[in-house]
Amino acid sequence: MNISFFIARRYLLRQKGAFSSFIIKLAIAATGLSVAVMIVAMAVVNGFNYVVREKLFSFTGHVHVVLFDENRSNSLTPQPIYLDKEILDSIKALPHVTQVSPFVQRPVIVQAHGTMEGLKLKGVNSAYRMSKDISLSGAGIDFRDSLYARQILLSKTTADRLSVTAGDTVQLDFLEPSSMPRIRRVRVSGIYHTGMEEVDKNFGVCDIRLLQRLNNWTADSINGYQVDLDDEAFADTTAGYIHEYIVPAPLEAYTTTENYSFIFDWLQLQSMNGKILWMIMAIVSVINMGAVLLILMVDRAAMIGLLKALGMTFESTRTIFLSIAGLIGAGGVLLGNVLGLGLCWLQSRFGLIKLSEDVYYMKYAPVRIIWWQVGLIDVVTLGLCVCCMWLPAYYIRRIQPAKVLQFK
Repeated sequence: MNISFFIARRYLLRQKGAFSSFIIKLAIAATGLSVAVMIVAMAVVNGFNYVVREKLFSFTGHVHVVLFDENRSNSLTPQPIYLDKEILDSIKALPHVTQVSPFVQRPVIVQAHGTMEGLKLKGVNSAYRMSKDISLSGAGIDFRDSLYARQILLSKTTADRLSVTAGDTVQLDFLEPSSMPRIRRVRVSGIYHTGMEEVDKNFGVCDIRLLQRLNNWTADSINGYQVDLDDEAFADTTAGYIHEYIVPAPLEAYTTTENYSFIFDWLQLQSMNGKILWMIMAIVSVINMGAVLLILMVDRAAMIGLLKALGMTFESTRTIFLSIAGLIGAGGVLLGNVLGLGLCWLQSRFGLIKLSEDVYYMKYAPVRIIWWQVGLIDVVTLGLCVCCMWLPAYYIRRIQPAKVLQFK
């Protein structure tokens, strides 16, 4: 048996001194609190990233294939492209592609009860399936009409501003460059809600044939293809492959991340804040542990002097306190995991912390546990607890048995 570890374990388990016992408990509590804060911070940052991304991707898809335009946010191009079944089938055959939807977009003014709202109307066909992550009240669009469906999906944000509900009729005004606006009256078949202001405030959904007719386009004329994937991580690879090997110029493929870069820059900023908090708590944990162990060594100077007098080397004596640091760190890590994961479970189960959806795109603070990050926090914290003992351990060299034992 390792004598240094044996002494360290016995010292912690049979601690009777009120001061030493308090210091040890304080060290475990401080380490546990630091670990819990780091776990909760990383879980909340992960939750924000995941929920915001999924809300955006659920409506816009992951990749768009459109005509080249320097302003990629402009998918309202007057020039159509023509639906190519070979391109469609080639994209569908790619790994991780779950849906490829041709679409047409056009600006429109929606009127109801004397109120007007400007939207981008997105035309889709009967094969389009709205993501299950988008809440939908009412019904979807009925595409059985041989001409075009006289129905529209509005967001809850737009419906509230227009004071309409599912089943109400609204007027669509399509502005023309050199003539009077073209007017259509349609029924609101359903109301969707993503929680993303950039989507809910700006988009409505209709039958693609309505917009093709208004644009005087043929049935195979579209603005582009929306590609949905089963995993966001493959968006860049898929867009690059489509651009390089499937679509000819002047078509291009780009990701939603590129189109909504301001949102993803904001998410990156949140991730950076989480990392800064993680580093601060790690530094606090190191300082606390170093101070606590230095106090313990001063308090146990007599024990150190006795071990030296009995012939124990500096390395073995130092190992005792390194073992104490490791055991205290392990206790703190265990406590931190219980607290941190427990708080995350309570938040995910009961939504205790509420948020303003207009600002944060969600009603409750989301949490998402990534287990390798929890393991990394545990390992790094435990390693720091041991490493921070190396410098205070050199105090042992200054202890002289003759001085500390003369009054014992």
